[in-house]
Amino acid sequence: MNLKKRLILLFLVVSCNSFAQKCSCQDNFNWLKKNFEENDAGFQFVIDKKGTTTYEDHNNLFSKKVKKIKDLNTCRDVLFDWMLFFRPEHLSLSINQDAANKSAAQKNTAPEKEWDELEISEEQLKSSLANIAQPSLEGIWTTGPYTIGVTKKNNEYIGYILEAKNTKWKQYQVKFKIKESPDKTYSAVFFFGDYSSRNFKEVKLVGNNFLKIGFVSLQRKFPVNPGNTPEIDSYIESLTAENPFIKEISGKTILLRIPSFDYSNKKAIDSVLAANKALILSKENLIIDLRNNGGGADASFQEIIPYLYTNPIRTIGTEYLSTVQNNKRMEEFMANPDWSAEDKEWARKGLEKLNLNIGKFVSLNDAIVQESKLDAVYSNPKNIGIIINENNASTTEEFLLLAKQSKKVKFFGTTTEGVLDISNMHFVDSPCKDLKLGYSLSKSFRIPGMQIDGKGIQPDYYLDKSIPEYDWVRFTEKILNAN
Repeated sequence: MNLKKRLILLFLVVSCNSFAQKCSCQDNFNWLKKNFEENDAGFQFVIDKKGTTTYEDHNNLFSKKVKKIKDLNTCRDVLFDWMLFFRPEHLSLSINQDAANKSAAQKNTAPEKEWDELEISEEQLKSSLANIAQPSLEGIWTTGPYTIGVTKKNNEYIGYILEAKNTKWKQYQVKFKIKESPDKTYSAVFFFGDYSSRNFKEVKLVGNNFLKIGFVSLQRKFPVNPGNTPEIDSYIESLTAENPFIKEISGKTILLRIPSFDYSNKKAIDSVLAANKALILSKENLIIDLRNNGGGADASFQEIIPYLYTNPIRTIGTEYLSTVQNNKRMEEFMANPDWSAEDKEWARKGLEKLNLNIGKFVSLNDAIVQESKLDAVYSNPKNIGIIINENNASTTEEFLLLAKQSKKVKFFGTTTEGVLDISNMHFVDSPCKDLKLGYSLSKSFRIPGMQIDGKGIQPDYYLDKSIPEYDWVRFTEKILNAN
């Protein structure tokens, strides 16, 4: 090899190593844009609607923004804003905290160094709370691994970390801020485990000891306030439950609560249904509470269908964008120990079909529409009410589309989020491993004729703000009994 070729090779190796060690925000933007354009199933659908000129203007605007950014957190936020051009959900961009910590350690700094802090000890907070007579947002709260102190400063309630076991969060870092409006309503910004943020327009103190920030639930730890009514206690039990459960709420009615359709919950859902089959079939009414159930896997709701069934159910299929990167998701499914042999065989056959059609949209089923028929229609439950809200999305909305075809079923609550048509997320790391992109692999054959994205699924009975959320179950039962 001559000297010139050696120098060129050396330059390429050094350049690649430098890129792998540290990516600028511009580098990450170029990777994100190319990756999204090539692999996201909803990309071309949006471009066809909004036009290439609008997209080019969008790119030019963000190209200027990213050149000035040096901070990874700011970069992540700006790049996620770029993604919102396409849709609000079924996409994500998070900071790989391990990589951020490693990079910070090399600089002898911490990624959270400049994070807002409120240094009030637990003892100091408890002392200040002693003078508050009526239950308020101020106090000490728990949610998941976090113990959070909340104190009021001007027109804001600041929630800060008192303890956060096995997380990246440090004591006294600000976890959320709640702003009080002149009309005594509240809005909040909440920071999640990876320090990403989300704004919520709904903040509620339910009873004396339960705080709801969007879909985030917090239990009061201090001060200890008088107990709640039975209705509020039941509501809190449902909203804070991590596992599905069945509860007999009257002589005629059973309540089935399912917090999530995540595939990891399938066994628990199936087990609860099997153990209580005789009880369910002995009651006239079944209420299924799906509030804040953001989705998961279709397999998780299959055992519910027989209780709803009255007539053949039509399911509109999806088509998958086949790319080398996208098809790796099927390989991940096949290696997942939680997947059954039958499900793994489905993934294996799907992978073969996808690999034969790189660059195309592929239906993994033989027909666009499938019709399912069951052998039996149960006489009970006669009436089924499904409670829904704005935090229902994805797989949960797929379940609702199937359930609403039953003559027994009515929906109660508010319109769902509307995140279903572009779906089936896949996650990949950026070249520097500092960011993780989540995008979608599939597109529904429903669009544009019956689009759910951006519209949601409406309830049959709209439960307006005059009906407290803790009273939704009782209201639903009242209507079911009337029928």
